[in-house]
Amino acid sequence: MSVNVNRSVSDQFYRYKMPRLIAKVEGKGNGIKTVIVNMVDVAKALNRPPTYPTKFFGCELGAQTQFDTKNDRYIVNGSHEANKLQDMLDGFIRKFVLCPECDNPETDLHVNPKKQTIGTSCKACGYRGMLDTRHKLCTFILKNPPGETLSVLFNESGSNRKKDKENGSGSGEAGNHDNFDAPQAVDGDDDDEDWAEETTEEAQRRRMEEISDHAKNLTLSEDLEKPLEERVNLFYNFVKQKKESGTIDGADKEILAEAERLDVKAMGPLILSELLFNENIRDQIKKYKRHFLRFCHNNKKAQKYLLGGFECVVKLHQVQLLPRVPIILKDLYDADLLEEDVIFAWAEKVSKKYVSKELAKEIHAKAAPFVKWLKEAEEESEGSEEEEEEDDENVEVVYSSSARELKVETVKPDTPEKEEDDIDIDAI
Repeated sequence: MSVNVNRSVSDQFYRYKMPRLIAKVEGKGNGIKTVIVNMVDVAKALNRPPTYPTKFFGCELGAQTQFDTKNDRYIVNGSHEANKLQDMLDGFIRKFVLCPECDNPETDLHVNPKKQTIGTSCKACGYRGMLDTRHKLCTFILKNPPGETLSVLFNESGSNRKKDKENGSGSGEAGNHDNFDAPQAVDGDDDDEDWAEETTEEAQRRRMEEISDHAKNLTLSEDLEKPLEERVNLFYNFVKQKKESGTIDGADKEILAEAERLDVKAMGPLILSELLFNENIRDQIKKYKRHFLRFCHNNKKAQKYLLGGFECVVKLHQVQLLPRVPIILKDLYDADLLEEDVIFAWAEKVSKKYVSKELAKEIHAKAAPFVKWLKEAEEESEGSEEEEEEDDENVEVVYSSSARELKVETVKPDTPEKEEDDIDIDAI
């Protein structure tokens, strides 16, 4: 009987299926153990080596595991019910299989043992990111990267089986299994060594959390040696963790410090846009103004990345946001996140760097009334006399939802009320 790979999805037509896990308890007393009978088939459905979920069970249960690859026997010491292991497998799938963006299981792992990093990429949505390596299984994965052995491990073609026999690897797929798992055929004593290393990493992380922000900027300098893509992913995960932990609102200084440490400050607004903006972007511009100001203030390159992030958000919420492009741009402009010349330069050239050419053209077309108004306002400002400044204060730009365009209206000045002070970025 098959079940959905993501068991939180109840749709019976969900196309990602896996066999229900079958467990068999063998032995008695101290020698009792649980054999996952169909672990190879389950792992094949997940596109992961069968050693990974087996080792995950061992980490979660605090039990030793054994891999008898010649006979396709994957063993966890102790007596464990199939339903309990099935629930535990959901945890493995959530952490090491499902894409954090689209929740599809079409992901690949990219292991760099030298740099001690595990990346993940999704073939369904194109997501690329880094795994949190604090789980004990990550130590095992770093020592046993999947490489190209997955395709060999699960290849059932006659030619590969014949090649195994010619190489003296035994019958069927046993030879390929040996290639992948030979270093960890029985992981008994190695567990203590792996866990000791992981404990050391966790201790280091705890100490890192206790030191000051300033000290953080002086440590982990090896991150600067990593490729730009990895550094961006590190920053993305840092901001995402702040958001998920509910500490994002007051973390603007920490976020800026992390971007500067990783030397990705200019790209910060692009990442922040992805994580902090959705169809409610107008309210979110006000809420996270301080966060974006730390990056965009007097930084035209960062402002260009903010416009790229804005385009990406529009792409994700076209129905709600495409008609509102001009008023959103005005919000960004009024918040001092975008300068006139940056907006003008963006408006002059349609780019497909962040969205399709067709959508980029639509966004620019919708933005045209605002850009036109901005140019006219700038020209009027340059040609006006000082005595006209008071009159100018009685002119405001109003966005008409029915006309879908910006209008300049003269309004009667009201008695000024106490307003929130402008944020002085230098005084923060």
